[in-house]
Amino acid sequence: MYAKKSLGQHFLTSASALAAIIEAGKLTHEDTVVEIGPGKGVLTRELTTHAGKVIAIEKDEELFALLSDKFREALTSKHLVLVKGDILKWKSSSVFSNKIPYKVIANIPYYITGAIIEKFLSAEHQPEHMVLLLQKEVAERIVARDGKESILSLSVKAYGTPHILRTIPRGAFSPPPHVDSAILSISTISRENFRDTHEEKFFTLIKKGFSSKRKFLRSNIGVSEEIFIQCDIPLKARAEDLTLKQWLCLARVLQ
Repeated sequence: MYAKKSLGQHFLTSASALAAIIEAGKLTHEDTVVEIGPGKGVLTRELTTHAGKVIAIEKDEELFALLSDKFREALTSKHLVLVKGDILKWKSSSVFSNKIPYKVIANIPYYITGAIIEKFLSAEHQPEHMVLLLQKEVAERIVARDGKESILSLSVKAYGTPHILRTIPRGAFSPPPHVDSAILSISTISRENFRDTHEEKFFTLIKKGFSSKRKFLRSNIGVSEEIFIQCDIPLKARAEDLTLKQWLCLARVLQ
């Protein structure tokens, strides 16, 4: 069975990378795990060994059939739930109660990385922890390794704490992608930052702030010097220079 380029399929073959992902998930037999794009089921096998229940969503019809046959016993026992469909259209309420805590652990397609992260972090029922195998450069942008924030990094940090755990070389996949990957952990996921800050207005503000990255932030959002001083922001700061704490302060003051 060949990988489909249109679905961004790169099947993980490295045993050490699989072990690192499972270790990062800190799984117990009480955990419910959502896996995105299980592919040939290499990670699925490990998840069903270490977690209590696994919900795997697969869009590819051929792979879905392969998984249905390979994991017949786990499916019969309800240890594994296999869903055929698009992860971006999937609703968690269709499989389990919104009150059940769950984790997301997956080797995700690069081309929908941002959409997947947004879907789960902004969901009404958020996961408690995410462990994602994704493009190395995207992971570095999320943790702002160069010290410069972005809409993506702020969007993740507003809900949780991202850490790069390990780099995975392109040779760990079949077929190998053109770039290296990284295991990204997002822990302590919650809406704690939005207890006194309007969530939607916060994201509207940062999008406006990054609308012209080369300009000073005050020019982009049109606020007084007093507000910048109140939030301890340099008057000539650009959007990428602000920390999450400063963005949250701006959002609170402006709302």
